[in-house]
Amino acid sequence: MTRHPGALILPFEDKVPQIHDSAFIAPGARIIGDVTIGPDASVWYNCVLRGDIHRIEVGARSNVQDGTVIHVEGPRPDTEGNPTIIGDDCVIGHMATAHGCVLEDHAFLGMGAIAMDGARIGRHAMLAAGALLSPGKVIPEREIWAGRPAKFMRTLSEEQATKVAFQSVRYVELARRHKAALRGETEA
Repeated sequence: MTRHPGALILPFEDKVPQIHDSAFIAPGARIIGDVTIGPDASVWYNCVLRGDIHRIEVGARSNVQDGTVIHVEGPRPDTEGNPTIIGDDCVIGHMATAHGCVLEDHAFLGMGAIAMDGARIGRHAMLAAGALLSPGKVIPEREIWAGRPAKFMRTLSEEQATKVAFQSVRYVELARRHKAALRGETEA
């Protein structure tokens, strides 16, 4: 397993985080329990991913930006609970919260936004900065929702979808540069 200097990666009971060798886990990040992080994904400075009472999955090339908290909803007598599943090529802005929800491939969770238990952000859909997606709400593919509570604003344009895709690619490269810097390497 690749080392992640300065990050705290802890098992919880019988669950051990599974982190792909190409993933970047920044110093100060906390990865606990039943957490899987895919190829070229990145978890940035001071994020917390706590998979103690259910599982967390972060897909390939997705980025979880600084200060974000990802947790889950555990089983109760009336429900099996909700894992947090983040698909491939997702962008999660700084200081966001994802709790027991699903982000489909290419979804965007804006800075400071909150997605709650059982919520779902569809493919190429966006929850705007500072918005609150209530439990069980679903943002359909290519829609933008904003506000507290979040409501439909409009459909994502092709230009906006391209910008979100660019952010995913940008963060893969940025993670490589941060890894190199942490190893004391310089670019030629």
